[in-house]
Amino acid sequence: MSHDVIIIGGGYAGMAAALQLLRARRKVCVVDSGQRRNRFASQSHGFLGQDGISPDRIAADARAQLEAYPTLVWHEARALSLTGERDAFVVRLEDETEIRGRRVLFATGVRDILPEIDGLGLRWGKSVFHCPYCHGYELNEGRIGVIGTGPMSAHQAELLSEWGSVTFFTNGAVTLEDASRQRLQQRGVVLEETSILKIEGEADVQLVDGRTIPFAGLFVATTVTPASPLPLQVGCLTTETPIGLMIWTDDTKQTSIPGIYACGDAARIPHSVSLAVGDGALAGMQLHRSLVWPE
Repeated sequence: MSHDVIIIGGGYAGMAAALQLLRARRKVCVVDSGQRRNRFASQSHGFLGQDGISPDRIAADARAQLEAYPTLVWHEARALSLTGERDAFVVRLEDETEIRGRRVLFATGVRDILPEIDGLGLRWGKSVFHCPYCHGYELNEGRIGVIGTGPMSAHQAELLSEWGSVTFFTNGAVTLEDASRQRLQQRGVVLEETSILKIEGEADVQLVDGRTIPFAGLFVATTVTPASPLPLQVGCLTTETPIGLMIWTDDTKQTSIPGIYACGDAARIPHSVSLAVGDGALAGMQLHRSLVWPE
């Protein structure tokens, strides 16, 4: 059996793309390993109609809606390789299953790379976040700590002053120029240049000098990389952004390889569930058009 489109990644972007294609009565195969980026969060925010709902529930409801369409095939597996060319791609899964399709869509999402601070990873998605629009409101204008990782961190600290009183920890990773330091101070941001030893409690920052500063929540600008190695392995062109590596696409969501498309967090910035769904819907429509009017 050959599919019209093989979607690698069954998160929000991948499912949004699948919906457009299924409603065009196209044969769609979704390959998903079940590792959504926001799996550590108990609630998803900022997605119209689903605000405050569990990410697990949003994903489960979306998949149930897709499975009502008879032209869907879903594999709970990891894609190991991709070979072939436009109209004749082959994706091999970890159980040696081979899937054939005319087009491929990478909706694999990204992997967050956190700074190596004791206790930080354990609180990721619970009291340590990266997106103020997704998690800032729930901190109730309390004290917010921003942990510096690079040039984007100062911008993050400035922005987060909209949601509470901010302390910016440069933590040896950020050197502030005078203009940046002045902007932060104008926004009321407290600068803390003592290094962090570890994170304790819910969101308490212990410094190397023995002080411990409690917060309602912590934010960190992570570095991201595509969650699957496949786009790089097959030679898709990438672009370096302020937050990490992204898959390059043109206006139709096609990568540098004919017949291979990409959408969602792996192929655009900024990131949120809403933006991933919108980007996936666009990719699904463009994929359908490529099947109707092949160049």
